[in-house]
Amino acid sequence: MIPVQAAPLWAYGIGATFAVAAGRQLQWWERSVRGEGVRTRSRAANPYLALTGLYAALLLAPTGLYLLWQNPAWATMQVARDHDGVWAGFALFHSGSVVVGALLGFLAARVFVLVGAGYWGYLQAVAGYFLLFFTLVHGWDGTGYRRLLSADPRTYAGWSADSAVNHGLDFLTSGTFLALLVFGVVTVGAMLLTEIGWLVEGWRLPGAAADLKVPRPVAVLIAGAGVYGLPFAGALGASALVRLAGWPAGLLLFAAAAGLVLLPRRSPVRALYGLVGVPDRHWRVEPEERVEPEEGATSSRSG
Repeated sequence: MIPVQAAPLWAYGIGATFAVAAGRQLQWWERSVRGEGVRTRSRAANPYLALTGLYAALLLAPTGLYLLWQNPAWATMQVARDHDGVWAGFALFHSGSVVVGALLGFLAARVFVLVGAGYWGYLQAVAGYFLLFFTLVHGWDGTGYRRLLSADPRTYAGWSADSAVNHGLDFLTSGTFLALLVFGVVTVGAMLLTEIGWLVEGWRLPGAAADLKVPRPVAVLIAGAGVYGLPFAGALGASALVRLAGWPAGLLLFAAAAGLVLLPRRSPVRALYGLVGVPDRHWRVEPEERVEPEEGATSSRSG
């Protein structure tokens, strides 16, 4: 339900967010699969991975294809003017890329969650959403927001003749925005309900009380700000730096600033992440041992 250039990036961010939200359940699933001594359940049959794929295949891909057919100019960020300019492979690329992107994001974040590096799994979501927002705000030529808010090629071509506010108002009254609104209620609503539901489900498992440092509603708000607000602010900052200093210098400055904000062990982002209650231990470590550690214990049973 977004332009084809940004759809795989959004899907990757969604998949990574799903994996982090279900981090505690993924660890329990891994223990149950490996701890029984015999392979009774395939890792590929992980229900959270399967639901992530279904979400992408049943909601992201169809809504994107509908918008590609309804308004090919907007769906391709004004690269194509009409249906004649849309290569048939665009539809194939879009439908396949959102499913693959969601699964890759989930699997990448899952690797970090299982080994106790959940924060790096969270950074997979940050990276996906940052690239999504940067594509929509700046794009490849600095006109991303113009392409996004232009319902047709004529509006995009005449952007300089009118104010951005008027163009934005025109877009809000277009059929494309109406379709986005309808699809957004379903697609984004299902996404948020899934993420919050999996977080709450994980908080009910043993060991969660030791990890969750704030009330659940506050934790949900912190998680939302970290996954959506932080990347959006980063995209705006990166776009401003690129406009001021050019692509090479602007990206280098942004990378340095992002590293200072995200990577230090005592960074504010790490501190906020630690309040949400996502497990930071290896999947082999039983959660009960985190609550009541025994002196000298350095490992736990694996099954």
